Amino acid sequence: MFAKLRIRKHEVGLWFRHGDFKHLLDPGSYWLLGRFFLRAFFSHRVEVIDRMAGKFEHKLLDLLVKEPGVADRLIVADLTDDQRALVWKDGRLGWVIGPGRHAFWKVPAKITVETYSINDFTFSHPKVEAILGFRGGGTYLDGVRVESHERVLLFREGELVDALSPGLHVFWKQTGKVVWKAVDLREQVADVAGQEIMTADKVTLRVNLVVTYRVSDAVKAVTLVSDYAQTLYREAQLALRESIGTRNLDKLLADKDAVGNEVRSVLDARAKEFGVDVRGVGLRDVILPGEMKMILNEVILAQKQAEANLIRRREETAAARSQANTAKLLAENPALTRMKELEALQEILKGTKSTFVLGQGDVVDQVRSLIGKDAAENP
Repeated sequence: MFAKLRIRKHEVGLWFRHGDFKHLLDPGSYWLLGRFFLRAFFSHRVEVIDRMAGKFEHKLLDLLVKEPGVADRLIVADLTDDQRALVWKDGRLGWVIGPGRHAFWKVPAKITVETYSINDFTFSHPKVEAILGFRGGGTYLDGVRVESHERVLLFREGELVDALSPGLHVFWKQTGKVVWKAVDLREQVADVAGQEIMTADKVTLRVNLVVTYRVSDAVKAVTLVSDYAQTLYREAQLALRESIGTRNLDKLLADKDAVGNEVRSVLDARAKEFGVDVRGVGLRDVILPGEMKMILNEVILAQKQAEANLIRRREETAAARSQANTAKLLAENPALTRMKELEALQEILKGTKSTFVLGQGDVVDQVRSLIGKDAAENP
């Protein structure tokens, strides 16, 4: 007929009669009538609650927290719709809770509740990394990590809230539509490729342009144009088309850097309006049509041949002038003529074993007579 109920040190008992709470039972031993009689005749019921879980959850929580015997054993967090709370258990994060009534046992663990208003939107805490990585943190919190080479623009309900500097930034969820856009502040390269443009002398060619740029004002780059990179690309196309359209082909090929400088001047002025600095512009490739390329090659070949002929004639003229000057010099200086004759004789006799004895008179006549005599003796 009687049963012994034991409530251990980390437990409490909730005593109900006819479904209404009567009393809280502290740890200890209790003698009760058998369960059959309790249920059938007296409708007594005891619920044993384990306080080790920390959080007290019960379908009659709203009523139980108002009972004097229960309320003084609990820490109650009653949060409105715009409130959130962090609950620490023995110095470690145990729960991240939202709107509603939440109850936690004061013992055996030490419970600390930190309450926040999400109207502040941003969230900061010394242990923000641990909170964001907590299993329940992602339900109510979101974060964005900004690298050192970028800026992140944070928008709330379509309105720019902040331009975030490098670091981790955390904010509350369920505070409206929140989006962010990262802007890279490093120098970037845009390839403006394959434009077909007609020059002033009606030659159609394809030009590839290279533009280096850097975002200087992230707010302007995101808020004034829908896509700053695409806008810069389009402006570069227009500036290039305008610059080449005023030049003929020969002028363009002779000074491609002038086109790049002109395009840069026009493009930089326009890009500054939406927060972009143009660092450099250059023509990478100028591609001519097949027929025009053949014609241009023929023109270049003819020019080079003409230059070669001119150089050849110039050298021939210089050689003839030199010979004429030499002849005049020899005629005016007989001694120099004699030296030239001896040099010529040395060249003639080089590599032979013949011995000549020359007397007075003209050396050339003596050599001729000796050569003729030798030929008569050895027909």
